Amino acid sequence: MKVVVAGAGSVGRSIARELLVNDHEVTIIDRQPSAMRVAQVPEADWLLADACELSTMDEAQVGECDVIVAATGDDKANLVISLLAKTEFGVPRVVARVNNPKNEWMFDDSWGVDVAVSTPRIMTAMVEEAVAVGDLVKIFTFHQSGADILEFTIPGSSHLIGQTVGECEWPQDTVLAAIVRGDQPLSPQDDDTLEAGDELLFVTGSEVKLEALQKLLAGE
Repeated sequence: MKVVVAGAGSVGRSIARELLVNDHEVTIIDRQPSAMRVAQVPEADWLLADACELSTMDEAQVGECDVIVAATGDDKANLVISLLAKTEFGVPRVVARVNNPKNEWMFDDSWGVDVAVSTPRIMTAMVEEAVAVGDLVKIFTFHQSGADILEFTIPGSSHLIGQTVGECEWPQDTVLAAIVRGDQPLSPQDDDTLEAGDELLFVTGSEVKLEALQKLLAGE
């Protein structure tokens, strides 16, 4: 897979390194000479230029990439990069970093964004997930489809304990995607028995009422 990362800060470099480890081709773009820390990610192609310019995207061959990641520290720049990548170059997948949570509402398909990643939002979700045993926690929302990834940790008093996955009737458009037991992720099978402390990961459609799922999980 060919990926272009706009923004050579610590976030952009970390993303690039992870992608390279997984054998993807990566081009990193940044307009600041001080950001050209090529030695830290030597396997990537580097381009000193403004990613908000069409000429830069042409030079980086954005039209041939599978994914572009707008990872700069400027939300305005990330929106412009996303819009140009989608409308001018038809990039199949546009991932954009949200620096200020107040701007998150703009990062949707009207700006060419397929997936918006807000670090404060994700950190908040992780904190909630760590303490909210027995409560449904929203981990991530796919902006293009509106689908959610949700987490529920089964408390020791839950009615779900001892039930098999096949006995549970989830709401329509709700899929139990994984069970995390201890440090082991499990692919749910109908005859798997649920245990206290299991973390259930759901993928739900945009029309699913989370309150109804919470009540079902809580046995109300």
